[in-house]
Amino acid sequence: MVKVDIISDPICPWCYIGKTQLDRALEAEPDHPFEIEWHPFQLNPDMPADGMDRRAYLEGKFGGKARAVEVYGRIDEHAKSIGLNLDLGGIKRTPNTINAHRLIHWAGIEQRQSFVADALFRAYFKEGRDIGDSEVLADIADSCDMDAGLVQRLLATDEDVAGIREKDASFRKMGVNSVPTFIIAGKHAVPGAQPVDVWRNVINDVKAQLAENA
Repeated sequence: MVKVDIISDPICPWCYIGKTQLDRALEAEPDHPFEIEWHPFQLNPDMPADGMDRRAYLEGKFGGKARAVEVYGRIDEHAKSIGLNLDLGGIKRTPNTINAHRLIHWAGIEQRQSFVADALFRAYFKEGRDIGDSEVLADIADSCDMDAGLVQRLLATDEDVAGIREKDASFRKMGVNSVPTFIIAGKHAVPGAQPVDVWRNVINDVKAQLAENA
């Protein structure tokens, strides 16, 4: 198997778009050699613990309502072009994602990471749920066949908070400054939400290289 490390944040729309396109490529190439692992990167590491109003966040980030509408209009248009329907207007709060990243980390212990990542994206971008809320995260865990009670108990502690922040910092030191970033076999970085055809070409190139080295 070939490791693909995905560095992302579950409130990043391009990460959702990128995951959707990678998933479609993997479905189209069922004999792919990829093994996926998800890693944390907080777009807003200084976000208050309980998050903030979504409109205020976007207007502050982009310098006003008009620019925010323009940027997210392009994102929505791109998502629709690949058949991914987002409800961006339904998002009321921008959360601190440290707890969502902890949930993804714990899901990795149970081999459920991709299921949880997808459920987080769906909850945030399609259902407008606050994925910084512990009850929402426990519900997502339950929907992915994890122990919701255990997740709630862990979220009430600082378990793995330091580790998540250390991983985030290590990627920044490596030069990662935007997400999604995909690292193939620990060597080759593929930045951004790449189209399905690009991923299929990457998969076939990797398969050919593995066959040549066999």
